[in-house]
Amino acid sequence: MSISPDSHAPESSLTRLAPVEAVLFDVDGTLCDSDPLHYDAFRGMLLEIGYNNGVPVDEEFFIKNIAGRHNDDIANILFPDWDHEKAIKFVDDKEAMFRRLVSKELKPIEGLHKLCKWVEDRGLKRAAVTNAPRPNADLMISMLGLTDFFQVVVVGSECERAKPFPDPYLKALKQLKASAEHSFVFEDSASGIKAGVAAGMPVFGLTTRNPEKSLIEAGASFLIKDYEDPKLWMALEELDRVQQS
Repeated sequence: MSISPDSHAPESSLTRLAPVEAVLFDVDGTLCDSDPLHYDAFRGMLLEIGYNNGVPVDEEFFIKNIAGRHNDDIANILFPDWDHEKAIKFVDDKEAMFRRLVSKELKPIEGLHKLCKWVEDRGLKRAAVTNAPRPNADLMISMLGLTDFFQVVVVGSECERAKPFPDPYLKALKQLKASAEHSFVFEDSASGIKAGVAAGMPVFGLTTRNPEKSLIEAGASFLIKDYEDPKLWMALEELDRVQQS
């Protein structure tokens, strides 16, 4: 059972999960607002090779074609006429540039550490589940001080299928020894939300960068601005009351 993101009774989506076993998080755009760094890296490198007749790609193009997607898909979308190895090398080089940018500036989503404390205090299992390459994921998680927080880190390229397929989330649940019926997800992209929903879990959609309409259409149970959003804490407080009763 999911609810309208605008509903005033968010508890109806989480109380059915009691007792909660696990909380799963995407990384890019969910733990940290990293999409602007990805956008800057892609925009600069595409400009260098004269992509789009030398016209810089805009944020709308980035959101539609790049954000939340696995690198194989991005390579095919950006360079359908290129040799696949050449296209993948371009994307890999972009990831190296992204890591250089990340090492200089990376900010957590507002309220992230407050939420992580809530999860830890209740002894819940937790995983990071991402389409990012593992070096990116490990770097971002480390810079956010969450290396010891996550018990499992699953990356799409190490699964049979990446998001929007459910495989990465199903793999995380299996490694955590948790069930979808007692777990929930935080995501910021339509691709990631579709994956979480397909894996059988309710998903909080963060409106970090992507259009709210696309998150709703992907199946988000809630939309929240960040981890300070009152809608989130209403749902968690109601869940606490149910689990303590």
